[in-house]
Amino acid sequence: MDSVIDIILHLLGDMFFAGLAAIGFAAISHPPTGVIKFCGLIAAVGHVTRTCLIEFAGCHIVLASLSGSIIVGIMAILIAPKLKCPPETFSFPSLLPMIPGIYAYHSIQALAMSLTAQGEKSFEHWFYLFESNGLITALVVVAMVIGQMLPILLFPKISFTSTK
Repeated sequence: MDSVIDIILHLLGDMFFAGLAAIGFAAISHPPTGVIKFCGLIAAVGHVTRTCLIEFAGCHIVLASLSGSIIVGIMAILIAPKLKCPPETFSFPSLLPMIPGIYAYHSIQALAMSLTAQGEKSFEHWFYLFESNGLITALVVVAMVIGQMLPILLFPKISFTSTK
């Protein structure tokens, strides 16, 4: 069992790198001044929520990503009116660090291996891995989109008047 300090350091590292990635993603879209730091904060909280659900609550990555993206959506609609920006300005860069890159990579790798497989058994193995990893990738992305949109749709008064 990891010590409490190791767990805290792991979660702080998770938050730092998710926030850093979101800041990079936000910077390339040229948002208004002062928005970028909030993208980093929102990404850090959303990503650490997902990490905690996966590692400590035993949630599947799809459900954990849905939960993390709901947190991102809620934080985005709460911060948006204060900075007079649409919530999407905060939520889209904040969600990008949660895209399951390793599953997407393994999916493409397995597809390439299945296409070069010698024999039916080998092809079936690699194609199964392609299907499994590809499905998880797609479901995580769909869960993130739904989770981010739910708070915007549930609180339209806050969401759609944030720029006024």
